[in-house]
Amino acid sequence: MIYLHKILPLIFSPLMLVIMLVLLGAYLKSKKITLTGIIILVICSLPIISNKLISYLEINYTPQKISNISSADAIVVLSGMVNTIKTNDGYKYEFNNAVDRFISGIDLYKNNKAPYLVFTRGKYRWSVGIPEGEYLKDMAIKYGVPSDSIILTENVENTDEEAKSLKKIFLNKKTKLILVTSASHMPRAIKVFKAADLNVIAYPVDFKTKNKNFTVIDLIPSAGSFSSTNYFVREIIGRTYYKLKYRN
Repeated sequence: MIYLHKILPLIFSPLMLVIMLVLLGAYLKSKKITLTGIIILVICSLPIISNKLISYLEINYTPQKISNISSADAIVVLSGMVNTIKTNDGYKYEFNNAVDRFISGIDLYKNNKAPYLVFTRGKYRWSVGIPEGEYLKDMAIKYGVPSDSIILTENVENTDEEAKSLKKIFLNKKTKLILVTSASHMPRAIKVFKAADLNVIAYPVDFKTKNKNFTVIDLIPSAGSFSSTNYFVREIIGRTYYKLKYRN
């Protein structure tokens, strides 16, 4: 199932669509088909387009002050912020653009919003190195969080498994969890956590929408914007999948 979960967004991504159209155009010697692929590539690469798409993913959330967050029983930080790099001495771990998840989890804990900080052991079956949660625990300890205040889940591969793993830890329905994840990912996370009968308080972070005045640069295609458009499609597919799975 995890392979299907990861392959579907790739199959229906703008990247795959462009590749298929260009290859089909070359095979059929059709300039129209090839041109269509190029036009889609350009449109999906425009900052003005990708930013609008990302803003749609984050439309239900705004950055929140920690002081406005209610106290809870635990702070849950979802995985997806660490890259594993192979070196001559083994593996090295580095934070990626979603590092706000980790930083915000630490901030919430140090502001006494909950007595426990929970990291999920995110690791795909094809991944190398240690599960993400183990690295995050080590880093949290370096930032001053006591080891006995940190909880790790079992190994998980997606948001659904994260929720189910946490349900095994927090059996009491009255347990309140502050859920920390990227704003664009929060709607999907809330859906599966509620399906797992978990009581969560959303704390969205890692906002990707660029709030700025329009410039001519917004009309110049870029690889970063194309990547954002692909991310949008992947997230929409993920939301649709869980909406159908937990439609009751």
